[in-house]
Amino acid sequence: MSRSCAPRPGGLLCIGGLTPLSLSDWPGQLAAVVFCQGCPWRCGYCHNPHLIAPRAATSFEWQDVLAFLERRRGLLDAVVFSGGEPLLQAGIAHALQEVRALGFRIGLHTAGAYPRRLAALLPSVDWVAMDIKAPFADYAATTGVADSGAPARESVRLILASGVRYEFRTTVHPDLLSATQLPVLACSLARLGVRHYALQEFRPQGCASEQLAASGTAPFLNDVALSAAIAPLFESFCVRHSGTTLGTEKKRKKRGQARLF
Repeated sequence: MSRSCAPRPGGLLCIGGLTPLSLSDWPGQLAAVVFCQGCPWRCGYCHNPHLIAPRAATSFEWQDVLAFLERRRGLLDAVVFSGGEPLLQAGIAHALQEVRALGFRIGLHTAGAYPRRLAALLPSVDWVAMDIKAPFADYAATTGVADSGAPARESVRLILASGVRYEFRTTVHPDLLSATQLPVLACSLARLGVRHYALQEFRPQGCASEQLAASGTAPFLNDVALSAAIAPLFESFCVRHSGTTLGTEKKRKKRGQARLF
């Protein structure tokens, strides 16, 4: 039965969706993904636009999610909190504690909109994937929110200083990022100390903007010269197309497994 989802007090999260098993949301981990409702930014290419509003119809109660995770102990490695923006909700800290108590590793997907909240949570997570929307000075063109680049930059600094495993990644839409901007963006991240970076192909499926969906994907992501220019800046770098990941790893795990964090 669908319930009205609104911000909850205490440790209860407003959940917009649940993926019982994912192999891609935290590379190398068997993970369930909890999609938190609400996001402060309005990225036109978002493929989860139903998660942007803080209130929405949902069939997921946090206690139901916990009951599901209890049944998956020993079968899953981790739980990833995604969104939307998980840090938007006051109950996220308590939720992380409850999931940790069940014995799961914890991953976090964030856009870095709330650096102070991120700083408080970093000691509680095992891995962070942060979306880098654009060069920081140009963030508003993608997020629709003025001065959104400043908190994102601060969040990058906090993640790097924390010692938590991480990946920074940029979704590339040809109308929002050009082939000439990508090396500039990559260089700026490398100067900050980023060592693990990925470019992701825009997926038109689910995009609420008909104009952006019609533009399709960025053909320059297939440019070998572009990847060759960016890859040396990082310890690990990859380009993710739908169903395919192409990348370079300077350090590898045993048995040849690529290190993607």
